[in-house]
Amino acid sequence: MTRQQALRLRSGQALRRAAALLAEAGIDEAALEAEVLLRHALSLDRTQLYLRLGDELPAQADSAYQASLQRRLQREPTAYIVGHKEFYGLALEVGPGVTIPRPETELLVEEALTQARRMLQRAPSVTIVDVGTGCGGIALALASHLPAARVIATDVSPAALSFARRNAETLGLTPHVCFICGDLLSPLRQPIDVIVANLPYVKSSAWLELAPEIRCHEPRQALDGGPDGLRLIERLLRQAPTHLRPGGAVLLEIGYDQGPAATALAAATFPKAAIAVKKDLASLDRMLVVQL
Repeated sequence: MTRQQALRLRSGQALRRAAALLAEAGIDEAALEAEVLLRHALSLDRTQLYLRLGDELPAQADSAYQASLQRRLQREPTAYIVGHKEFYGLALEVGPGVTIPRPETELLVEEALTQARRMLQRAPSVTIVDVGTGCGGIALALASHLPAARVIATDVSPAALSFARRNAETLGLTPHVCFICGDLLSPLRQPIDVIVANLPYVKSSAWLELAPEIRCHEPRQALDGGPDGLRLIERLLRQAPTHLRPGGAVLLEIGYDQGPAATALAAATFPKAAIAVKKDLASLDRMLVVQL
């Protein structure tokens, strides 16, 4: 019996063998990745899949599963293969031309919610701008939890904004988020309470060291932050003072080793602000918080 025939026997067998193939290829979390691809091939959620692990794998699903596995073995990101990624409880459409949301970016959402709710205690509404929105994850997460907020999302990439607008429509959030194509804060004229951004912060010299899933598939424009990784972050900080209301905040995702440099940039622009670097669950620098 060939490996392909064995994979078609039972869903559970298919799952175990796929996980072994992915593990042999050096792919992290191989069991989880195999499961996600099988759920996609069968159009089942996790509970449904595990209730049917003893069922025969239909030929059509088997064919789709094998095709997905081959794409994954060629290091195409799973999120691109299945066409979506969960972020802060939202299922977001993603694909070539837009970066894949990462769990650590949820820290930005949490901090933005905290800042906005504090402001809403003394004002009827707040204006939040998600700069470099990509597929819209941050903006849509904020809009879904802050109906009193005005959320604006900007991006220089028309392709990324297409994903973001479709995600807003799918989630029923189109009336709550305004999407604008433009460079950082340049297209905006209204005062802003909270600026939140996950801009490119990978150093150009580190690009070739990234995993092939990132280096060969995700858009470099959305990840490469220049020689020190802070090119766009510095530009955004310089633009921010003319846009922020008194008492406003700037929240930026940064690289694990960029805390001191990012703090210095913020202090040069906002000498009287409270500036802090917050760490992620791995105790690495992850977020710059500038509080006016």
